[in-house]
Amino acid sequence: MEEIRAFFSQYWLQVIIAAVLSYLISSVNTSIIVTKIVLHKDIRTMGSGNAGFTNVLRCVGKTPAAITFIGDFLKGVISVTAAILLMIGVNDAKADLYRGYLMYIAGLFAVVGHTFPIYYKFKGGKGVVTTFAVMLMTDWRTLVCALLIFAIIFMITHIISVCALVNFTAYTFIAFTWRFLDYKGITSSFSPLPSPTMPFVIFSAITALLIGVLIIVRHKDNIIRLKNGTEKKIKAKK
Repeated sequence: MEEIRAFFSQYWLQVIIAAVLSYLISSVNTSIIVTKIVLHKDIRTMGSGNAGFTNVLRCVGKTPAAITFIGDFLKGVISVTAAILLMIGVNDAKADLYRGYLMYIAGLFAVVGHTFPIYYKFKGGKGVVTTFAVMLMTDWRTLVCALLIFAIIFMITHIISVCALVNFTAYTFIAFTWRFLDYKGITSSFSPLPSPTMPFVIFSAITALLIGVLIIVRHKDNIIRLKNGTEKKIKAKK
């Protein structure tokens, strides 16, 4: 893993800036702000208590939920974009590869910021929408797979938490598969990073695993309700 050590030793400042910036950006919780403006209430005291898109849809309405979705999605986009900008001017032979490492780090801390926001006593959402944005920015193919899985599971169950749990259980495998196929040259013609190395393949899979585990842990209450048969199907407040 000499390549990974070289990246962190050469670009430690960019790593720190990307991680901190992503965390602070994503700590801004759209659902809390929107609900406070619309109802003058804290979304964390309503419905499931989750500060996220689904709870806003159930308890506040479709338009506030749409705004929440856009805000949560943009956090992931902005965080990873900032990481890309931090690598502008880097002339290293492995510049594209190192940029990829930094993008995954920014994505991971974007999800951490959303789930444990410093501005709201570390009580935030579950990170699903923000992770979809991270998927788009790091490897759009993982997002395509995630949306397909989401659509199929939702048509069957109409339960958002089930869609999320299935998606993020599979996220590590999907991320690894695409990057490994790129490494072998099988899918390099439509890869965001045509020539990844094996250390990068492993790093991207580990990052996906960390994000997936975090999101699954944040769904622990949903898992309990699913076991008890009390988890609600999606139904927007009119």
